[in-house]
Amino acid sequence: MILEVKKLVVKHYDWIVALRRHFHTYPEISGQEYNTQAKIIAELRNLGLEPRVIGGTGVISEIKGAKPGKTIAVRADIDALNLLDEVDQEYRSVNAGACHACGHDGHTAMLLGVARVLMEMRGQMTGNVRLIFEPSEEEFPGGAESLIKDGALDSANAIIGVHLWQPLEVGTIGISYGPLMASPDEFTITIHGRGGHGSMPHQAIDSLLAGAQLVIGLNTIISRNVDPVDPAALSIGVFKAGDMFNIIPDSALIKGTVRTFDQRVRLKIFDRIEQITEGICKAAGVQYDINKIFGFPPVINNPQLARVAANAAEETVSTQNVLEIKPVMAGEDFSLYQEKIPGVYIFVGAGNAERGILYPHHHPKFDIDENALANGVEVMVRTALKLLGT
Repeated sequence: MILEVKKLVVKHYDWIVALRRHFHTYPEISGQEYNTQAKIIAELRNLGLEPRVIGGTGVISEIKGAKPGKTIAVRADIDALNLLDEVDQEYRSVNAGACHACGHDGHTAMLLGVARVLMEMRGQMTGNVRLIFEPSEEEFPGGAESLIKDGALDSANAIIGVHLWQPLEVGTIGISYGPLMASPDEFTITIHGRGGHGSMPHQAIDSLLAGAQLVIGLNTIISRNVDPVDPAALSIGVFKAGDMFNIIPDSALIKGTVRTFDQRVRLKIFDRIEQITEGICKAAGVQYDINKIFGFPPVINNPQLARVAANAAEETVSTQNVLEIKPVMAGEDFSLYQEKIPGVYIFVGAGNAERGILYPHHHPKFDIDENALANGVEVMVRTALKLLGT
């Protein structure tokens, strides 16, 4: 079985790479994955499967083994980012403003590779493998919620997910036996002052100045209000105020994100956001509004499933190349599946500095070492088969 999986992945590797390049060339952003959906459905039908539409632009299909048994779900996200593609490759995006800068093109191709490999092995399979192609992962509230409502996890015993991970070198696989990815929360603060001429600041109520003080104040929360041993991050990504050099603006806009693993820490940070905003705005004489968006729960791997995945990873890339990794502060709606059934999320190394593949996720020049695709397919297939008891 060990050698058979690897041989089948090698056999279909070129096909998987071609699919990844196709999806990279023709990316579609969240909620608009119509052509991507059609391509997935066509490929699954060519394999003899009966896919169906789910969650709007998603796809689901079932590979049934020769004997009855458990059902293991395997999930890939399929949407691209609203970003200009600057990859200097023949597969560069031709869809303006859409770019697979997070690896979802590879995830989609890998899950199709899983389908092809397992279709050749289903005579040896006990139980079923459910393929879930999820749309809209990049755009809150994500696609997982609608897929779950449409029955994607019905009767499933466990779920597997994989992310191509640029910070890890190709040829390695990262496993966490607990917390892996954080809750991605958002906040927006709108400051209302009174505009005026820059030569007469005493007649205005300066929203920009209040906003600047607030940005500094908010950036003290992690260092002064959170226990240093608790992982947490607060970052301001937007600060906008005014358009003219000599006009004091009447409003300012601040947007940021909070990342945590612990609900207690999460709520404490948001309490401090409220307190600091109220204090600074009161002192400055401005009014304010705060809008908070609480994102997905953290991705926390089931320890038993993680051990199974680690064994599968060792068979895929050898023991010394399986790394126990620390949690990262990025977020993922895979956690919504894990709230319903046991789940494991695996990082597959896709970076290669020697080849210039070193740009981070969500960068216009993000790319992957395509050798990672074979490792991703193999570790998913092996993990699924182990969980089925095949």
